[in-house]
Amino acid sequence: MSQLILTKTRLFEGNWEGVLHYEGGTGPEPAVEVTYLEKAVPGVALSAAGDDGKWALRIPLPPESLSDGTHTILIENAGNGERLEKITFIAGEALADDLRAEIDLLRAELDMLKRAFRRHCVETM
Repeated sequence: MSQLILTKTRLFEGNWEGVLHYEGGTGPEPAVEVTYLEKAVPGVALSAAGDDGKWALRIPLPPESLSDGTHTILIENAGNGERLEKITFIAGEALADDLRAEIDLLRAELDMLKRAFRRHCVETM
């Protein structure tokens, strides 16, 4: 049997959406397992997406995952346990700290470049 391929199409209004298909052909309707913190995610929908052997996958983000920190939802082939995709997102304070650190680093590098540029201008005059 061919390998399943999952391609993300969008994240919209709290729902992750993607398209499943078999590499190099068609096959039976796939079975997927979606988990968050080792628990099944409720409301996962898989439906045929046309006659070309593709299936539309829709995963509602669990409300309990929408909190401070980093969260990961796993999507696996239920038939063989192969990981098809992972959804990772960061929210709240953890994100703010990461962004502040990156901005501080960028500011320090920009200041260093400004000093080097000014020094270069003085030396070349």
